[in-house]
Amino acid sequence: MTAPLADRLRPETIDDMVGQRHLLGEGAPLRNIAQSGVLPNMVFYGPPGTGKTTLARILAKTTNLTLRKLNGTNASTADIKEIVGEIGTLAAPNGVLLYLDEIQYFNKKQQQSLLEYMESGKITLIASTTENPYFYVYNAVLSRSTVFEFKALTAKEIEPAVRRGFAFLEAEQGVRITAPEEVVAHIAQACGGDVRRALNFTELSVLAAPRDADGGKTVTLEAAVKLTGGNTFRYDKDGDEHYDVISAFQKSMRGSDPDAALHYLARLLEGGDLPSAVRRLMVCACEDVGLAYPQIIPIVKAACDIALSVGLPEAKIPLADAVILVATSPKSNTGDMAITAAMEDVQKGNYGRIPRCLQNKHYDGADAARPGQFYKYPHDFPHRWVEQQYMPDALLGKQYYFYGDNRNEQAAKAYWDAIKSEDRS
Repeated sequence: MTAPLADRLRPETIDDMVGQRHLLGEGAPLRNIAQSGVLPNMVFYGPPGTGKTTLARILAKTTNLTLRKLNGTNASTADIKEIVGEIGTLAAPNGVLLYLDEIQYFNKKQQQSLLEYMESGKITLIASTTENPYFYVYNAVLSRSTVFEFKALTAKEIEPAVRRGFAFLEAEQGVRITAPEEVVAHIAQACGGDVRRALNFTELSVLAAPRDADGGKTVTLEAAVKLTGGNTFRYDKDGDEHYDVISAFQKSMRGSDPDAALHYLARLLEGGDLPSAVRRLMVCACEDVGLAYPQIIPIVKAACDIALSVGLPEAKIPLADAVILVATSPKSNTGDMAITAAMEDVQKGNYGRIPRCLQNKHYDGADAARPGQFYKYPHDFPHRWVEQQYMPDALLGKQYYFYGDNRNEQAAKAYWDAIKSEDRS
């Protein structure tokens, strides 16, 4: 069985790699690390096909370490121990570089098993993930590693790899292959920033091209469009574009524009970024709808749970329902503003002693001027409310929560205004 073109044409040096100039350009950090010959533990994160695995191979070669690869989806702690057992043997005379792909699928216990080997220096770890490591990688592993972000490649950055792929196939097959620049540009655009995918398209287009009269092959734009599905959508899952899309997604829901919100949801889902769509949707339900329609929170949570349970593509249906509901609901951020203001006071040290009536019962001391807690149990009073001090003395009169002007909060305000006015009369 022939290996995919991306593997047959895998770069051998850093200079052969495309993109990632912020990491691999002259004077950039990863290039300097490679040239130093000493590798720290690292976490590579970014979209598929951006060079994470390739760079790990190159780093192992340049530092004379034995490369061992594991995938978080099927590897175990026993696999790690087996690799560690190779150290100092003929299999790994200079040490091991462990490349752990998809580390986000390792549970906490499995990730913890790496720590002793990282600290002892028995292995050098390069963990790879397509998800933000600050959400999915155990903190102790992160604290012992340097994180590097790999960005989705632009079409212009991928075009040289596509040309190199056509040239490689021409030499490998011994036939003339003609691929116009418009074909190269289309493949580079249609791959969504994934070099591996671009090379797969390249190889597929050559395999599907008919022989010319002279025995050569010509790849047409029409054929390339058909083979790629006409898909030129590009989504930079972990770069600036990612944050722009999720920002626009939440702001469109907050701004009560269901059509724009659905557009940005479609971009997230088309990019395969279900987790971000779910997180932003739940945050928006709490932060932006909030007390104007508090029943929305469990509704949106249920829709998100369904989406995560069924996965894509069906996840689009409950998420679309929830997005439309959030976008068309009344809005209130009073809860967010209230807790933010309260936390600011706590962070500044602006708090005081808890009032005696609210403290846990304990002995007041024989010298207390007025011993006793004097707590008034609200359920013993009309309307289940009685006036007493709850705020510390240092914050008496402080107000964090202000009723919003929506129907739900105004109804609550009217209720309590009536009760408190009645009790004071």
